[in-house]
Parts: sequence; structure tokens; C-alpha cells
Amino acid sequence: MIEAGFVLLIIVIIFGAFLILRSIKNFIINAVVGLVILFLANHVAGLDIGYSWLVILICGIGGILGAFLVILLHFLGLGF
Repeated sequence: MIEAGFVLLIIVIIFGAFLILRSIKNFIINAVVGLVILFLANHVAGLDIGYSWLVILICGIGGILGAFLVILLHFLGLGF
């Protein structure tokens, strides 16, 4: 009976690790896409938006929409 519980525990740990790695992968992809948009906006439009940890976090969570949110906040004078 102990072996069955151990196997079940291993399966739960593997499934949890899979979910964590998948969410980290999505966060990194969103952050890179958002930062590329900010980079292009800075160099094409000359917005001069800084790359702080808060900006990276917003782009990581929001992706493209997060980058546009940072740009919009910059235009409204609430930039980072």
C-alpha cells in the first residue's frame, strides 16, 4: 500500500512541475514579445521608455497588451 501512495505522490509532483514549467515558458515568451514591441517603439517613435523590473513584469504578464499598456501610460504621463 505504501508503494501505491509513493507512486501517486511522484505522479502529482511530476504533474505540478509540468504546470510550473509551462507557465514559466509562457511568461518568458510574453516578456520577450512585449519587450521587443517596447524596443521597437523606443527606437522607431523615440519614446524613451525605460526597462525597469515593473515594465518587464507588466510585459511578462500582459505580453503584447502589456507593452501597449506601458506605451499608453507613457503617453498619459504616468510612465515608468
